[in-house]
Amino acid sequence: MMKLLSHPASPYGRKVKIAAAMKGVKSQIEVITVDTSLPTNPEINKANPLGKIPALIVDGGAQFYDSHVICEYLDSLAPRPVLFPATGPDRWKTLTLGALADGILDAALLLVYEKRFRPEEKWHEPWMVRQRSKIDRALDILEQSPPTWADAPDYGHITTACALGYLDFRHEGRWRTNHPKLIGWLDAFSKAVPAFEETRPPKA
Repeated sequence: MMKLLSHPASPYGRKVKIAAAMKGVKSQIEVITVDTSLPTNPEINKANPLGKIPALIVDGGAQFYDSHVICEYLDSLAPRPVLFPATGPDRWKTLTLGALADGILDAALLLVYEKRFRPEEKWHEPWMVRQRSKIDRALDILEQSPPTWADAPDYGHITTACALGYLDFRHEGRWRTNHPKLIGWLDAFSKAVPAFEETRPPKA
């Protein structure tokens, strides 16, 4: 039995849970909730010296991190659907979309941490504007041409959906105001991948 160290609110952990469901290996993974808000947490530090979730411990004790690596490992466990095209333009398209969506997540998370871990008098507005600008530019690119899939969504689509879901969860869904195509895209993804709703984080 594999063990996934994660948290219900983690969008990166959500990616892994969705990938596991899509690959049909969900039943082979025990999900263990860990708290990374502590100054130090030996449980996650042992699995990932960076102290970050998610981390996957597989049979034999091997440890995989981060979410991209874990998702690609899960993709290797079953032939369909293909989350990471093996070669050619489709692979680079998937990886680039995943990187764009991870960039949205990284910036959105930094904005949350700025207010969670720093007193208000130390919030740095120019820095926060810079993070918001990253998110806005990425969303505008996606709105111009929402990503499509043929047989099934891949890793890039999973990551994009989790990024939009995190903006709903932690940033009050403000992205929806100016991105109607992306709203429709996320609705379509949710219908195609039931695990997206199944992994929706609980309301804080």
